[in-house]
Amino acid sequence: MSDDAFIFPITPSSPMAEICEAWSVAGVKNVFGSRLNVQQLQSEAGAAGSLHGSVAAGGLGTTFTSSQGLLLMIPNMYKIAGELMPCVIHVAARAIAGEALSIFGDHQDVMAARACGWGMLSSQSVQDCQDVALVSHLATLKSRVPIMHFQDGFRTSHEINTIEALNVEHMRDLIDMDALRAQRNRGLSPLAPVVRGSNQNPDVYMQALESANKYYDALPGIVEETMAEVSQLTGRPLSLFRYAGDPDPEHVVVQMGSAVKVTESILPTLQARGMK
Repeated sequence: MSDDAFIFPITPSSPMAEICEAWSVAGVKNVFGSRLNVQQLQSEAGAAGSLHGSVAAGGLGTTFTSSQGLLLMIPNMYKIAGELMPCVIHVAARAIAGEALSIFGDHQDVMAARACGWGMLSSQSVQDCQDVALVSHLATLKSRVPIMHFQDGFRTSHEINTIEALNVEHMRDLIDMDALRAQRNRGLSPLAPVVRGSNQNPDVYMQALESANKYYDALPGIVEETMAEVSQLTGRPLSLFRYAGDPDPEHVVVQMGSAVKVTESILPTLQARGMK
C-alpha cells in the first residue's frame, strides 16, 4: 500500500522493516505494480523526515518503529499532521528506556505521542495486524489524517501464528482512487507552486489549526466505514469498539491490545458463575 518505506532498526519493530526490505530486494510488487522503495536512514529521526518528504512529494509512505525510536519521530509527526499528509507509522509498542532499558511490550511510547495529531488504531492479534494495517492505509488516504497503527511489542509482533492473508488485487479494489489522485496532485512541484511552512502570528496560526478540525471530526466515521468495507471482504468483524459479554453488564473492562483476547477467554467461566 506504499511507494516508500523508510526504516531504522529498533527492537521489537525491526522484523517489519526487514520483511519489507526482503520483499523489495526480491522484486515483490506493491498494489500499484511497482517495487517498494526501501531506504535505511541514520536514525529514526531521519526515517520520519524522509517519510515527511515522501508524502509532501505526493507519495504514499510508511515507517516502523518502537520506544525511543517513536519519540525521535515526534517533531516530524507534528509537521506531517499539521500539513494533513496521509501516511501510516506501524509501531510495535514497547517500554521507554528510563531507569533501565526494557525491550518488552508496553504502551508508553504510543501514549507519549498522543498529542501529535495522529489517529491511533490498536491491533489485538496477528490477524488484526494485517486487517487493521490495511484499514489504516485506506483510511489515512481518505481522511488526510496520518495514522499510527500499533500492536503489543513481542507479545503480538513476534507471535508465530496462521492468518488468512489478503491478496493484492482485493486490497487494490478498496483504494479510494479519487483520494489517491488528490494526494498525487498535492505533491510539491515547480509547475504548481504553493506556500508551505510559513511563519505566522498567533491569530492566523490558531485559525489554521482550527480549520483542520473538520478532518478530525470526519476521521472516526471514515475509519468505521473502511472497517466495514474490509470486514465485508474478509468476513471478520472490525469496528472501532468491539464488545464481548453480557448484554446488560454490571462490570465493564476497557482494554487495548493482546490483553483483550485473554480477557475474552475467561468470559464463559465468569458468566457460568453468574457474573455480568
